[in-house]
Amino acid sequence: MLNCFQQAQHDMLPDATHDETSRQEFAKSLKGFIQNALLPGLEPIFTKRVAPKFKREQGRDPMDRNDIRKGMVKNDYFQLYASTTRIAQELLWEASAMSAERELPRLIEKAKSLSASSEADLVLPDGFEPPKYVSAVDIHCMPGGYCTELTEDDIAAGLIYDRGVYLYAMGYAGPYNDDMGRSVCNYITRNYANFKPRRILDMGCTVGHSTVPYKEYYPDAEIWGIDVGGPVIRYAHARAKALGHNINFAQMNAEETTFDDGYFDLVVSHIMLHETSGKAMPKIFKECERLLAPGGLMIHADLPPFDLMDPFTQFILDNETWYNNEPFWGAMRELDQLALAQDAGFPSGDVKFDTAPMAVMEFAAAAAAGYTEDSANEVADRDFTAGEFAPGGGWEVLIAHKPVAKQEVA
Repeated sequence: MLNCFQQAQHDMLPDATHDETSRQEFAKSLKGFIQNALLPGLEPIFTKRVAPKFKREQGRDPMDRNDIRKGMVKNDYFQLYASTTRIAQELLWEASAMSAERELPRLIEKAKSLSASSEADLVLPDGFEPPKYVSAVDIHCMPGGYCTELTEDDIAAGLIYDRGVYLYAMGYAGPYNDDMGRSVCNYITRNYANFKPRRILDMGCTVGHSTVPYKEYYPDAEIWGIDVGGPVIRYAHARAKALGHNINFAQMNAEETTFDDGYFDLVVSHIMLHETSGKAMPKIFKECERLLAPGGLMIHADLPPFDLMDPFTQFILDNETWYNNEPFWGAMRELDQLALAQDAGFPSGDVKFDTAPMAVMEFAAAAAAGYTEDSANEVADRDFTAGEFAPGGGWEVLIAHKPVAKQEVA
């Protein structure tokens, strides 16, 4: 049912031709076929064929995701699944790039016009050097990645990403690809009802699709989105204005920003941590602690660490590491993120994992129950299991609270 969510058109999204749209819809449908038809066959293959064979050869049962992979990569069915998944990923970017490249000259001018009319800042420092863990690899197999610039005022990466991430999510991210931001906003509203942030920072915002909901939920707040990619930041600034919002964006590294100590009440990220590195993550957590005012919240939305998954689920999700240019995807989930947050200065009692229900799932459930769109957010009393674009799923959120400083006793 969720696949019926079509991407909402806006002034910065390329106008795809009939043939381009057909290619894009094919890529999305192929991903749906993989998820619904090929993926469910992997566990029976493992249980009935691969695991017994592994035990005969090794004299023991497979113990972890690495053992499972050693056995599965030799299996024909898994090879079909893995190769088809990679082909689908490359197809969705190729299909997205066609309309983006054709529309690029027009939309560069449109972006400049929209940004010029915005009341919010767009900061692109001269000589900025993106970190190698982002610039050295085409993350998600997206051609050129987030940082490549081939022309003046380049926004191509943003154009491709905005359409491509919708296809990747198969519509599950909602009409504006904003499900993660909207889900976290819903979570904050329900669990921190009296929390009214004055300044909000979205780290690793790419095209600002998860940033916009914060402006909708907190219209009076000063909001910044930062990313290391110049083309996606330019696009994000114009895209926000195209959607009717004045939101500040800056090309900036989350490891070391230029904002003052204690400037923000809320620092968030959405699927950013696994695109950093083992050396960068501790720095980012420390920067979050520095940037937060007393009483502020740090919330990083991603998928759960491996110790919250069974080994076979770990193996399935770790395919992103092996086949989708996500070198830190699996390694990130082996880190003790709670300990990293504590090392950054957050008290142990104020750090936790929780699950934020997917906003699109709640909307679908509310619609099925006859609720209006306004009341959809009230449907919060259902069980959710964390998973990426999974029906009935939710986003795993790492939450840390910076305590209010105790007043000195005279």
